[in-house]
Amino acid sequence: MTRDATHDVTNQAPPLAGHDVSADQALLEGLAREGADWATGELRRLGLLAGSEKAQEWGRLANEHPPVLRTHDRYGNRIDEVEFHPAWHELMSVAVGNGLHASPWTSARPGAHVARAAKFFVWSQVEAGHGCPISMTYAAVAALRHSPSLRAEWEPLLASRTYDFGLRPPLEKRGVLAGMAMTEKQGGSDVRAGTTRAEPLGDGSFALTGHKWFNSAPMCDAFLVLAQAPRGLSCFLLPRVLPDGTRNAMRLMRLKDKLGNRSNASAEVEYDGATAFLVGEEGRGVRTIIEMVNMTRLDCVTGSAAGMRQGLSQALHHARHRSAFGRPLADQPLMRAVLADLALESEAATTLMTRLAGATDRAVAGDAAEGLFRRAALAAAKYWICKRAPVHAAEALECLGGNGYVEESQMPRLFRESPLNGIWEGSGNVAALDLMRVLAREPEAVEAFFAEVARAGDHRVGDAAERVLKTLASAGEADARRVAEEMTLVLQASLLVRHAPAPVADAFCASRLGGDWGRAFGTLPAGLDLEPILERAASA
Repeated sequence: MTRDATHDVTNQAPPLAGHDVSADQALLEGLAREGADWATGELRRLGLLAGSEKAQEWGRLANEHPPVLRTHDRYGNRIDEVEFHPAWHELMSVAVGNGLHASPWTSARPGAHVARAAKFFVWSQVEAGHGCPISMTYAAVAALRHSPSLRAEWEPLLASRTYDFGLRPPLEKRGVLAGMAMTEKQGGSDVRAGTTRAEPLGDGSFALTGHKWFNSAPMCDAFLVLAQAPRGLSCFLLPRVLPDGTRNAMRLMRLKDKLGNRSNASAEVEYDGATAFLVGEEGRGVRTIIEMVNMTRLDCVTGSAAGMRQGLSQALHHARHRSAFGRPLADQPLMRAVLADLALESEAATTLMTRLAGATDRAVAGDAAEGLFRRAALAAAKYWICKRAPVHAAEALECLGGNGYVEESQMPRLFRESPLNGIWEGSGNVAALDLMRVLAREPEAVEAFFAEVARAGDHRVGDAAERVLKTLASAGEADARRVAEEMTLVLQASLLVRHAPAPVADAFCASRLGGDWGRAFGTLPAGLDLEPILERAASA
């Protein structure tokens, strides 16, 4: 101890760094089960980078130095540029270089969407904000496949593994990124209330005039935009820079000052005759852009599951290194109950995420049955997994006590980020009502969902599924949230019974299928064997 020191620092957990973020048994087992074990080596290398001090410092710096909007240059010329800290570009370079943005679209290998989701899950735990342009680029490719000419021009650039930041003509770049702009001031999730106009110019292009209240990642090279064309609401591709090098008439009015997701830019924009190109059929804009929404909804589930795993890892690490009242926190019964419950929620979310990624992979390849299952399961999971993320983050933060409430722990950033996926791509009500529309209009999707649940061959899951089916028989709009919650829980239970160790499945069924849902973490039923759950969760 130095002469000026009053005490030695003891009983503090060291930073969680120098570990493999991908060393998650539920994730690795799901990767193999869904046909993507060929990507294990790539995932482990990315996991080691994600757990490094270097990557974590990138995440810290990108959030402490958020993007800045530069509307004009020094001479008064309009430039509409967004400046980022170098750490943001480091994060983006890794994400693009590892194919997190669009690699499945250029691969015929089974499991490509699963491998990509697993990487997104791992790298999101470093810093969640930069996942927004990565996710939208992934999803934009699906929508562009409605227009063969646009696909031929843009897909190779969107799928490139070179991160080439800066506003230049797209065809002069080595890689491009895509964003989206759907909501307007007066409409929000009601995109059909949009007033942005699209006037045909006679050469196949359109001139867009109007505004968007949320333009995600406005620094991207192009955007999928909804606008009212002569034949109705339509989807358009709007580039930031035109082929002749001039800036398109898209004005960045201001950046949003957001609760979380602060490393990423979100803007209010106006179009003043901006040039755009029709994607899909005129008048069928929602049907076209829904292809993008379904892909980003998968990433909402993946990102929320990643946040749960990040919070669990931090809580476990702290409990192993911190003592209170003469014993390590990890050995104290009540803390063990909380940690085990957090682990159950995390594993159930991760297992469902990999199953949905597998369904996406097979549906894209033409498997109609998997497409039907995904239609119902994704809507339900988007609601429930994203709804559980903030509660999980709050409990994980509390495991660190006062240490968790300070920025240096990373937990406040995780907590602020946790509500985002529940709002993005449709808030809880929107996702739940979307599920109700599926149940009403596509009975074959309901059959596919419950056929998947029945594969567990377990009376606990079967009894719970019967209760859900009875609920569905008389459910109305006001019941949509309860339906989405119950359907997701029985699906998670079925997957865990089939794929997780018995103590994990038993604890989940006992605590989630009894009808007494929504209780605080750490109130598991008596008599459960928590040791295997904690050992499995702490495998990293």
